[in-house]
Amino acid sequence: MVPENFNEMIGKGALLCATDRDGRHNPMTVSWGARGVLWGKDICFVFVRHSRYTYELSENGSIMTLSFFGDERKSTLSLCGTKTGRDVDKFKACDLKFDIVEGGVVFKDATKTLILKKLYSDDIKKECFNDTEPLKWYKDGDFHKVYACEVIKEI
Repeated sequence: MVPENFNEMIGKGALLCATDRDGRHNPMTVSWGARGVLWGKDICFVFVRHSRYTYELSENGSIMTLSFFGDERKSTLSLCGTKTGRDVDKFKACDLKFDIVEGGVVFKDATKTLILKKLYSDDIKKECFNDTEPLKWYKDGDFHKVYACEVIKEI
């Protein structure tokens, strides 16, 4: 079921946490995403820039989680959106406690978590834009990859 306030929730920021085949995890703040129905499944679309450490993990695993928090985690969202997991252990820096559920990270103080299974991914390509206005988000050429993921569990 698609919550009516998904756009509001993602717009406030959430943590996308990718898990690779070796069990490495990294949370990254996101504020873009979409939820709906595709291929007869409950789908969540998430976007990750190629330059992000989360991209590496996303490419080498099939499970991600999208977690939403209350206002008390604004500093966590700030740190996880400005620091890279290549240099900082975000779990320690933000005192993030979690469990592994269905192979994905579920933060203990999240208000809602979607456990996602990658079904399809593709790069956003400059030549595919019909309107050039959104290209303002890609002045440095660091395009996103879009992942269409099945919501396999909602907590």
